[in-house]
Amino acid sequence: QVEVVESGGGLVQAGGSLRLSCAASRSIFSINAMGWYRQTPGKQRELVATINIRGSTNYADSVKGRFTISRDNAKNAVYLQMNSLKPEDTAVYYCNARIVGNGIYDYWGQGTQVTVSS
Repeated sequence: QVEVVESGGGLVQAGGSLRLSCAASRSIFSINAMGWYRQTPGKQRELVATINIRGSTNYADSVKGRFTISRDNAKNAVYLQMNSLKPEDTAVYYCNARIVGNGIYDYWGQGTQVTVSS
């Protein structure tokens, strides 16, 4: 089992930047992949970016070139640097940790609100 805690959300004007942080309760070397997802009211949670144990990354088309996911193995943390923010990026952002063993186990944080004003 793993706990993840997000931080870094807030209110920013369009074109601005924010950096989200996700701290894991265990070594991220033991976690197959970590990622960021977001959700707005009435919509399904959607993938924003993921990074696996080898450091390979994956991004939603809507954030490519603007967002960067990274990891700090020493701090058991994953980050999402968000630049050139748009009002449509407004959402609750969730950190995910995925462990693959006998099955696939997903662990979620409580979420952090990101609001981009126009």
